[in-house]
Amino acid sequence: MADRYIVPRRLDDPELIGFWTVDEFAGMLIPFAWGILTQHIIIGTGLSVIAWFGLRKAKSGNKGARLVHAAYWYLPGSFLGLKATPPSHCRLLAG
Repeated sequence: MADRYIVPRRLDDPELIGFWTVDEFAGMLIPFAWGILTQHIIIGTGLSVIAWFGLRKAKSGNKGARLVHAAYWYLPGSFLGLKATPPSHCRLLAG
């Protein structure tokens, strides 16, 4: 008997642009665009490859959580939208 319900196998896969995730694509696009605008296309292409490889290595395994942790602690508060540490009763609700 055929199943009545179809369960998606890849529900939590990230959004892709071509073969790359959105952050990898942005990491490649920004240096490449800089290279075109400054007329250093070879340098921009090289930096794009290095940025792609670096982001891919940084996200491998469970290292993506370390990137979020570092962004929270080392970037300015207004960058992520948190002006201050939330009160303790709100932190319990957040996760």
